Amino acid sequence: MKIGVIKEIKDRENRVALTPAGAATLIADGHAVVLEKDAGAGSGFENEEYQGKGVVIVNTEQAWDADLVVKIKEPLEQEYSFLKDNIVFTYFHLAGVTEKLTRALLKAWTTAIAYETVEDEKGKLPLLAPMSAVAGNMSCTIGAYYLARFNGGKGTQLGTVLGKRHGKVMIIGNGVVGQHAAVTAAALGADVYLFGRREKQFEYVEKTPRNIHFSQSTPGNIGECLKDADLLVGAVLLPGAKAPYVVTRDMVQSMQPGSVIVDVSIDQGGCIETSRATTHSNPVYVKYDVIHYCVTNMPGAYPRTSTIALTNATLPYIRKLAKLGIKAPQTEKGLGRGVNTHKGYVTCRAVAESLGLMDQFRDFEDITIKL
Repeated sequence: MKIGVIKEIKDRENRVALTPAGAATLIADGHAVVLEKDAGAGSGFENEEYQGKGVVIVNTEQAWDADLVVKIKEPLEQEYSFLKDNIVFTYFHLAGVTEKLTRALLKAWTTAIAYETVEDEKGKLPLLAPMSAVAGNMSCTIGAYYLARFNGGKGTQLGTVLGKRHGKVMIIGNGVVGQHAAVTAAALGADVYLFGRREKQFEYVEKTPRNIHFSQSTPGNIGECLKDADLLVGAVLLPGAKAPYVVTRDMVQSMQPGSVIVDVSIDQGGCIETSRATTHSNPVYVKYDVIHYCVTNMPGAYPRTSTIALTNATLPYIRKLAKLGIKAPQTEKGLGRGVNTHKGYVTCRAVAESLGLMDQFRDFEDITIKL
């Protein structure tokens, strides 16, 4: 199979979907790999490293003209003309982006397999987890930066000063993002309030730090805690679907001036009513005297770490797709759940419901049986 690796064009997105080592593995498997020129440069992987592994360096159009296209972020509008009846494997977040992309995929009969809806044998999201971890860590360091008075923040430091804790961090959602954000904020020295539907055991630390307090995620509990929170991190996820608003406009208005919101859920539309997508070039805006950071590709700020962490997770799936093509998601249910569009249909119910496209929804298994 011919595998094309695309250079990302999203604002300051420097991650790449395949490392030179990963490319070497695929070539050893008997596949051809082409790389759009300089696709890996932002992550510290130069063209020569890929060429040394047998990769062919090509232009944009040639990279897209492959049986399997691998990316990091969803295709942008200027890339729609390259879509065709092949497999594209990337983060799509279709419920959180413009409907135009979904319609472009349907028109081109593209098989869109989304990293964020691929499941493992336990029903977890193995390709979303690495970037969720990076974004969770980052949410607190970014929040701490914008709390500085010179950035318009209230001037509260998240940290321990001579044994006394300073700063109150509130995190809504206790999955991978929320747990990483909580541990990072706790390590800084802030008091941390983690909200979720049920208390989960922390998977990534030996025991939960004492300065993390768990609360049930109810409107009353959230509204009360928000009033004096210095940093709010939105970390709510409904796989494949648009994130629900768990913080209303009125709740944001109740926050103290100079407080900071980091909405990590913004990829899926955001979980805070006042959130709107921002970029690394223009990352923040102020609404009701509260600083909002809503960058849709947060891990792109740390491309080297993010690329290595993500490609370690995606490479086994890329190898399966390269070997079996569309038979791979047909035979492996977890990978099949990653298929969001196929043969001109939306195949992820959550996406179809979020975008009002149920008339164009078909179950992936039904399509593959009938066609």
